[in-house]
Amino acid sequence: MTRLGEDVVLGAMAAVIAPRRENGHTIDISLALDILDFVNERGVKGVAVLGATGEFIHYDVEERMRLALMAVRRSRTPVIVNVSHSTVECAVVLARNATEVGATALLLMPPHFFRHSQEGIIAYYQEFARQTAGLAPTLLYNLPFFTSGMEPATACAILETGSFAGIKDSSGNVEVFDALHALRQRMPFRLLLGNDRLLASHRALADGVISGCACGVPELIVAIDRAATSGDKELLARRGALLDSFIQKIDPFPTPFGIQLTLAARGFPKAAPPLPIGPSAQRLADEFGDWFRSFAIAMRDECSGDT
Repeated sequence: MTRLGEDVVLGAMAAVIAPRRENGHTIDISLALDILDFVNERGVKGVAVLGATGEFIHYDVEERMRLALMAVRRSRTPVIVNVSHSTVECAVVLARNATEVGATALLLMPPHFFRHSQEGIIAYYQEFARQTAGLAPTLLYNLPFFTSGMEPATACAILETGSFAGIKDSSGNVEVFDALHALRQRMPFRLLLGNDRLLASHRALADGVISGCACGVPELIVAIDRAATSGDKELLARRGALLDSFIQKIDPFPTPFGIQLTLAARGFPKAAPPLPIGPSAQRLADEFGDWFRSFAIAMRDECSGDT
């Protein structure tokens, strides 16, 4: 089995944005690296680049490889690179490149855009594994909001092949998570939360979290992670309530619009979302900065006692 070494500490990790330049199809590498510094300075255990929060679908293979290289060079913590693609061939190219530049692990979702059967998903992963033997460990990436979702039996069948190191489950589906957790009692693999709504309730059952919210409010996600792993239920409930209020505030926007708004409010004006969203959502966006200033004070007061 291709495993992540026990020396790789997972914990609270940030899924970071890949900000677009004005041309819409290239990445603002300088800003992306500044954001990597921002989340690392606030205590995350690692970063994931070019996932859903990183809007990888906007960028061609060469652009994605360029950011993977620069992120590995810059980050103070392990870097996980999403190599998902609609074709196996390009996913393999991205996987080879990410391994060569030093990625700690890879993420791979089922082929996106067109819907695939569960059998087709299994076949896709089998072919990827055949062509990438010996490369960096790969984590399944279950993201049914944006591509074909893996049923619990499908994810378990793929993990049971021993060709994958674990799974980032972003479904937010408790049934899926429970099935994966039950499988982990029978065989070793890394189980990562990928949906922040389950962080407070399920973090203690997982190896870590790859959090989109951690790109905008990394100190809160780190603080929740500490509370969950220490078993402090009072702290966990209080911090979980703060996270719930943040999620409710960004939920009306397209992913990752709310994270981009948050970064703009935190001193990265060029991270502001470029997407037109209509008048109702725009009014909410215009109000967001004032709301976040108050939220940031509450977050600072809540998290300041952590060491």
